[in-house]
Amino acid sequence: MISWIIFAFSGPICWAIATHMDKYLVERYFKYGDVTVLMIFTALIGLLLLPFIFFYHPEVFALDIKSILVIALSGILYMTAMVFYLRALQSEEASAVVPFFQTVPLFGFVLAYVVLGEILSRSQLIGGALILSGAVILSLKFGRKKTKIKKRLVLLMVICSFLLAISSIIFKFFAIRDEFWITTFWMYAGEALFGFILLAIPSYFKQFSKMLRLNTGAVLAINGVDEIINLAGGIGVNFAVLLAPISLVQAISSTSILFVFLFGILLTIFFPKLGKEDLSARNLIQKGTSAIFIILGVIIISR
Repeated sequence: MISWIIFAFSGPICWAIATHMDKYLVERYFKYGDVTVLMIFTALIGLLLLPFIFFYHPEVFALDIKSILVIALSGILYMTAMVFYLRALQSEEASAVVPFFQTVPLFGFVLAYVVLGEILSRSQLIGGALILSGAVILSLKFGRKKTKIKKRLVLLMVICSFLLAISSIIFKFFAIRDEFWITTFWMYAGEALFGFILLAIPSYFKQFSKMLRLNTGAVLAINGVDEIINLAGGIGVNFAVLLAPISLVQAISSTSILFVFLFGILLTIFFPKLGKEDLSARNLIQKGTSAIFIILGVIIISR
């Protein structure tokens, strides 16, 4: 039972690192450009994995065409969700964007019940609620200024979260019915197709070519590492989804905001030019309280 939790936490840890790298890329190279171009790199990384998966699982082509198309759709939905995420990150701070991923387990809970018939036990519900509560506490903003609802941010991230939940449901359905790596193969094929569609659009192809021509080394190095980290987190979470209810895995995934903060502290202390985090006593107490809720939730679930 512990194993799936380890896999589930690989996602938020990897994604927290990737979030800071995404923010740096967006600020440095896409402040006024179209961040959709970044998804071409994601598609290419996934494409590079396909031959390796095929080598160990040549039966990937034995799957029926209908299943292939639906699984590929899950990859396309994932890529579309990431476009909404990057657009939100383009205009907002990472700490304002990441909390919205807490809505993914809510969508996942409903969809998993309707599509897969997943029902959580009482302890799982309590543990999941504690984890989500910790993530919510972490996302709260305290201050004297009147809070203003940013409609664009909310719309972008709610759509992103909903698409991610649908993608996870599709992946789990076929990974259980068929096989994990076969499903992963066609999901990445869908992501690659998304990338090729972008390259077929003249404006995106022009931006992609210009970016490589002007900042080849920096963009390839940073984005390459970024995508590999994202990929590792995604594979870990997808594997966890096979071993536990989707809503629980997604609840743990929502803790990425905690790791975003922790890595933000490290950047503030050691690399202040790359990122800064509020280290006031009130902020540290808030984050510490959140961490306690999350740890308690994980302990209850693991038992």
